Amino acid sequence: MNSPNGFSKKTVDLGSRSFSLQIIKFENGCFVSVTEGSAKLGSMVVSLATGQNPITTTVIPSKSESLFLKLIAERISTRMNGIAVVSTFVQKELDPDTAKVLMTEIIEIIQN
Repeated sequence: MNSPNGFSKKTVDLGSRSFSLQIIKFENGCFVSVTEGSAKLGSMVVSLATGQNPITTTVIPSKSESLFLKLIAERISTRMNGIAVVSTFVQKELDPDTAKVLMTEIIEIIQN
């Protein structure tokens, strides 16, 4: 569901798991929250597009989802040519297929 003020929220059900995607778009970037279960802040990465290669830093480290966080943050910052702040809170590790579906959903929301 998109709203005119730049806030989008979507639930993605994948088998027995349900993820909430919340995205706030700004003129120079966006904030993305991916949560499983109740809404919580979790591991966090910030990426800034500065040319060909974005600069990415970990704000709150992840035990298992660091690659997913880094990839989605860099992809978003590059597409928006700005800043991407991405937070994830998941119950258990994401398998590659789940991560791919979530990434596709997020990119689709950001492009619209």
